[in-house]
Amino acid sequence: MSPPATYLDRILDWHRRRASDDQRRRDDLEARCLTMSPPRGFRSRLASDSRDGLSVITEIKRRSPSKGDLNADLDPAEMAENYRQGGASCLSVLTDEEFFGGSIQDLQIASAASGLPVLRKDFTVSALDVLDARLMGADCVLLIAAALSDRELAEFHGLARAVGLDALVEIHDEAELERAVGVGADLIGVNQRDLVTFRVDHERALRMGSVMPDSVVRVAESGVRDAADARSLRDAGYQAVLVGESIVTASDPRAAVRELRTV
Repeated sequence: MSPPATYLDRILDWHRRRASDDQRRRDDLEARCLTMSPPRGFRSRLASDSRDGLSVITEIKRRSPSKGDLNADLDPAEMAENYRQGGASCLSVLTDEEFFGGSIQDLQIASAASGLPVLRKDFTVSALDVLDARLMGADCVLLIAAALSDRELAEFHGLARAVGLDALVEIHDEAELERAVGVGADLIGVNQRDLVTFRVDHERALRMGSVMPDSVVRVAESGVRDAADARSLRDAGYQAVLVGESIVTASDPRAAVRELRTV
């Protein structure tokens, strides 16, 4: 008997089915990308802000598969502006509608309201997903090593760079770090949340922080609850944290960001 499908299995299966039905021409989309104004520099903003404290990537996230609604009726413009006023360096915006309640509109509204560099937070499974991130106005695309083959990771990373996007390569362990470094990744995130069980393992990020190359901008993702978590991650070598649930549900998002920024 095969094991039951995990959260990640179900999400990736849905996205890959959708991608297989996409008949758009890659060359046409790539040509459109190359006519656009340059992105705002997601990685460079994190690196710059980390000189004065921990850089904070704040998330526009309405719900999650494991916890249900978090802030389903949020106003992306108001939330993004609150984050900016609190000192956020960049935004992460969920565009997955099926599982997280996000949308391209959320990304575009939050981007316009704040002016901050934006990561398209989604499950990238095709070259067209990478190009769509650029076309919708994102400055960075997420590549999850656990969801991609070696060929896909190399292809999508190279394509992102070719059209001007930064690429946040998400890893969970030393083997995935080796794969990320092998494709030339210079922005790497360690997800503290296990994508199979969705449980948070803080020790994973602390362990991985010390083994990443100095040339990499290091981001700790998920499960950052408070200033104590942020401080321990900074001390472990991270330049940035990506924070979702604890801030999107906070009564005062500006104060919550400010607290993380000044650890």
